[in-house]
Amino acid sequence: MRVVITGGPSSEPIDEVRVLTNTSTGELAITLYEQFIAAGHQVELLLGRGAVCRRPEAQAFTRNEDLESLLQGIARRQEVGLVLHAAALSDFSVRAVDSHQRPAALGKLPSGQQGWSLVLEPKPKVIARLRNLFPVSRLIGWKLEQDGNPEAVLAKAQRQITEHHLNGCVVNGRAYGPGFGVCTGAGLIHHADSKAGLARFLVATTDLSYRQ
Repeated sequence: MRVVITGGPSSEPIDEVRVLTNTSTGELAITLYEQFIAAGHQVELLLGRGAVCRRPEAQAFTRNEDLESLLQGIARRQEVGLVLHAAALSDFSVRAVDSHQRPAALGKLPSGQQGWSLVLEPKPKVIARLRNLFPVSRLIGWKLEQDGNPEAVLAKAQRQITEHHLNGCVVNGRAYGPGFGVCTGAGLIHHADSKAGLARFLVATTDLSYRQ
């Protein structure tokens, strides 16, 4: 089966040398990649350039738009059986810097300034485009939440599945607790204690239909 895995962080320019990004390492995506390769699947790995963990086979992206362009190219080439969208993408871009609305990514902000204010604006979500790009694929999203409780996280996962026409969602983060949960529209179907355990479960269930 042909599998696509996204992972690592995207980034948004503040100026020509500074970016807004996050702490995603890409380790989970690589763990998934290695397990699916070992099981005999054909896998394409797309990793954010800021990922600490790397694989030479990975295609690199910087911004959300770069990842979406790579996904569009994959969708045009061949049918995909499964998409695991684990990338930690930017929710915001930098519209302007400081109170004078200086355009973002213009030159290098002087380091002697006492402080700068960033004006952020929401970015379109790549996950909202996945079903159009991969109409017959099984699509699994990710939901990392630090605040709240497990019940609230699972409710958000089910909303993600419904809103974006996914087959499932993996939840993790402090609000969920240790490990990872795999959800469908019917709720939590599996808990994994580790990245490797999650990968083994997803490999073992590639023949299941997650669609609700």
